[in-house]
Amino acid sequence: MVTLSILDLALIAPGESARDAFANSVTIARRAEDLGYLRVWYAEHHNMASIASSATSVLVEHIASKTKTIRVGAGGIMLPNHAPLVIAEQFGTLEALHPGRIDLGVGRAPGTDPTTTRALRRSHTSAETFPADVLELQSYLSDETRVPGVNATPGKGTNVPLYILGSSLFGAKLAAAFGLPYAFASHFAPQALEEAIATYRREFRPSEQLDAPYVIAGLTVIAADSTADSEEQLISVKRARARLLLAPGRPLTDDEADDLSDSPAGRQLSQMLTYAAVGTRAEVRAYVERFAAHCGANEIMALHPSPSIEARLRSIELLAH
Repeated sequence: MVTLSILDLALIAPGESARDAFANSVTIARRAEDLGYLRVWYAEHHNMASIASSATSVLVEHIASKTKTIRVGAGGIMLPNHAPLVIAEQFGTLEALHPGRIDLGVGRAPGTDPTTTRALRRSHTSAETFPADVLELQSYLSDETRVPGVNATPGKGTNVPLYILGSSLFGAKLAAAFGLPYAFASHFAPQALEEAIATYRREFRPSEQLDAPYVIAGLTVIAADSTADSEEQLISVKRARARLLLAPGRPLTDDEADDLSDSPAGRQLSQMLTYAAVGTRAEVRAYVERFAAHCGANEIMALHPSPSIEARLRSIELLAH
């Protein structure tokens, strides 16, 4: 049995608001909690009209306050966008409010486009200090700060668990060197999955947080009561991604979205779905088992992108069952 968790992008559907998306996220987290999922994570994205999780730590608090036992966290915070001390204070506060339930996954990408990166006041060189920033952040959450005279309050001594997010060998090597769990973004960047996980396991060094490698692999899941229904949902997901990523702000008919999906740029977008479990409960279960064995994952972080909240909840239920 592989451990199951959820990555929720707090999707804003056409005609809905961010408030609607947050209400849906609460419903999803509560259902996941009832079904035995280990954790639900939210990712930091900016300037994306259909994703409402930009203020990630605020959303983590909202969900944690509406649930009881499920772990809640960031998957992840894009650390170069922030000062490590600020993130330590935010997640130290979350841990104080919800002890033993908070996760902090960190990545080094901006989580947005170049123009928005500049609006975030983020330097193009910020990612270069990511390894040092991770260590500084970790120290603020432990009992020994790496910056003399500076402590995170709240934060110090909370030991909020850190996770390294990545889609390349860089993140794999860093997670291995620091002895931290590694979450690979195979739900949208699948190319280096096998090599990155093999590298992480081979080079892993035990740490105070973790004594053996621990791999979380992202996977797109569209589970439905019939194969035909799941395939129709997949078509809708492809159209939505084409509109969001290839024609932002432009109204497209379904035929135009399909044509865009068939273009060279659209085919590159389709590579994001290299690893996707689509079908009935039995079909999805078989795929998940093969995928977990293929990449050696300890945990599957499932992204359920179905077009409606009802379909997402059904997918979550079928996967758990």
